[in-house]
Amino acid sequence: MAIKFAGTINAINRGLDSTKPDRGANLIEDWEAALAETDVAGAKGILRDLTALRKQLEKGEPDADRIHALLHRLGAATTKIADKADKNGDKLRDLGQALTEAGEEDHDEEHDEEAAAAPKRGRKKS
Repeated sequence: MAIKFAGTINAINRGLDSTKPDRGANLIEDWEAALAETDVAGAKGILRDLTALRKQLEKGEPDADRIHALLHRLGAATTKIADKADKNGDKLRDLGQALTEAGEEDHDEEHDEEAAAAPKRGRKKS
């Protein structure tokens, strides 16, 4: 998991605008796979928002406002889940803060039904 943290935080620190959309989508796919196995309150909401963010990055012309709103919401949710994590709590908190700073607070992103219904990586069925 350390590599996912490092890769994601490096992309944020370099500036998300300079990160290629396909690189961002690949990072998100890794997080989707990791979260699909997680049974912590809040993980499903994060997974839903990651899927919506990945779908935006895969579009020919992503909606910058939606991306910023998703980043902010992901940051808040990641920071919140950090306190519940058995390990990597500090890394999750740092990641959440970085995502929150990358997003804008004044956006109100609606649930993206299409993206949530089509995750790229298969989730483990219970």
